[in-house]
Amino acid sequence: MGEPITPPQRRHPPQIEVNQAMRNLNRNTSLAVLAVTTALASTTSASAQEMVFSIDWHGPTIGAPDATFGKPITEGDLLTPSTASGMPELGPLGTPKIALDHVLGLGLLPGCTGHPAGTPCHVELDAVSYGVDRMALPEDIAPGQLHYSVDEFAAGGPHGVAPNLITEAPFGDAAADDFTNTMFLPMAPLPPGPAFDWTGIIDGNGTMSGSGYSYPGLGLIEPSFPAPGPLRAGDNLDALNLDTPPSGPAGSMPFPLTGVYFSLDAPWADPLTGLPHTGSAPIHGFSAADVLLTPAAGSAPSVWAPGPALGLNIAHPFIEDDLDALIICLNSAAGYQPSHVPYDWASGVSDMVLFSVRRGSPVIGMPDSIFGIPIEEGDILTAPLDTALGGVSPFPGIFIAAENLGLATVRSGMVPAGSFADDVDALDMTSGPMKDCNGNFGDDAVDIALGFELDLNLNGIPDSCEGGLLVNPYCFCESGAPCGNTDAFAGCSNSTGSGCLLGAAGTSSVLADDLILTITGATPSEFGLPFMGPTQIAPVMLGDGLRCVDGALFRHGVIMADAAGSATYGPGVVAHSIANFPVVGHIVAGSTWSFQVWYRDPSGPCGTGSNISNALAVTFTP
Repeated sequence: MGEPITPPQRRHPPQIEVNQAMRNLNRNTSLAVLAVTTALASTTSASAQEMVFSIDWHGPTIGAPDATFGKPITEGDLLTPSTASGMPELGPLGTPKIALDHVLGLGLLPGCTGHPAGTPCHVELDAVSYGVDRMALPEDIAPGQLHYSVDEFAAGGPHGVAPNLITEAPFGDAAADDFTNTMFLPMAPLPPGPAFDWTGIIDGNGTMSGSGYSYPGLGLIEPSFPAPGPLRAGDNLDALNLDTPPSGPAGSMPFPLTGVYFSLDAPWADPLTGLPHTGSAPIHGFSAADVLLTPAAGSAPSVWAPGPALGLNIAHPFIEDDLDALIICLNSAAGYQPSHVPYDWASGVSDMVLFSVRRGSPVIGMPDSIFGIPIEEGDILTAPLDTALGGVSPFPGIFIAAENLGLATVRSGMVPAGSFADDVDALDMTSGPMKDCNGNFGDDAVDIALGFELDLNLNGIPDSCEGGLLVNPYCFCESGAPCGNTDAFAGCSNSTGSGCLLGAAGTSSVLADDLILTITGATPSEFGLPFMGPTQIAPVMLGDGLRCVDGALFRHGVIMADAAGSATYGPGVVAHSIANFPVVGHIVAGSTWSFQVWYRDPSGPCGTGSNISNALAVTFTP
């Protein structure tokens, strides 16, 4: 990103330094507030922690039956993964389950259940919080505490540790993902400057993307590429909350004691696609800039924080802003107490509200109240800095500029003037790690990104937590393709335009025998044949691809790719080898076998009618 951008006029209003008093807040008071917040967050039922999220109306999961009741999913429902833990896991996964229904849970209009994907209804929830998000204090934000998601049009800027927005966006694998910081963020407010390091922590589907990376997923559909029409091929995660909701006694309806805080979308058209949004907010009698509160299951929502109190809906007399990402940490008083200066929430005098706005909102381009620089759709904003304390405009203040998130902006010069910057459409700030399999109080994804843990199979889980799963992917088709059909991230390109990627999940334990070979990017609805051999060789042509496995070769069971070109093989790989192969072909502890998948491709680019994946070497453990 280069040197930090100096905003026009004043970079720091003089009164920002005046706020040294806020930076030196009474620590006892701050800690007391945090203790109350933590206690509130811990008043849960006996049930395990569950994250919730929502998707927009363009995605194919809309209308699909949820995993619990078979009820069609809508864009107003709060969902959770269909895993036993209610948390992301490696895929393939089932369709998510509905945690809070848009009617019975949030009190939105009925009549949308069962509508097909790509058709607008009037329950488009695009931001959510339970009000117990981590409080930002005048000190560092620790690795793994800040989370964001983007839509399918985001491309990102140079930054960070893979997997990140830069690696995932080209493969349509970013819109359903959640990214988190892998380093300490300095004290906000942060003006535009070089990007900090960010990494993917939650994946849409939990299977390996075209980048070669995988990490725990939600059961959504990927990839999701920009498309001109209302229906997308994949899902877009547009609301996220990772904290345990404060709920009632065990057996009661899992509705947060604090209520659910959320926002609905605007009616105007997306300036990038020309497609109108659903107008769910005005249909319910609200503005898309309002933060709404449903205090109890099924009760009618009401305005908790009106848009003007956040510096919104004042840039244009007729077009409202659209708040589309939300972080809230409540104080103990009823109703909304606006912040007048960053960190006054630490003393308990205000509620902390951090948010972002949707592409096309009139406030974009207006000078923020802290730095006096143009607001963009990737910025994390806060309530306006009080003019008596140095505020330079009536608009929201930039708490963390989009550039610090590794996002492309107009003001950075990465996006041409008159075009559109990367849009943050989901936010969360957490107090503890989402996944901590090694018990070191840090997120597994952060441990991997920082090199504290190995992840040789690139599945987002530390190898130390997988019983020593040692996987070495190789034989990517970077060069030497039979007819120029290269793919540097998989096997050689097939009739789909990209290659087949072979990955793995589970463990390499022969006792557990739970290794699963994951196949993506094969020819849809065609059969394939996994095989293994003991020897790695230099690539030799086989069909339209390259074979890198040799020695005594052993064929496993036939697989059939689904309509997306995906398939799995396993578990039971060890048992299959013992039951079907001679002793020399048995998988035993200490042995290393290399796997590839041959598959049919009748319309392949080289005309041979078949192709082959990359190779995967697996070292088996007891």
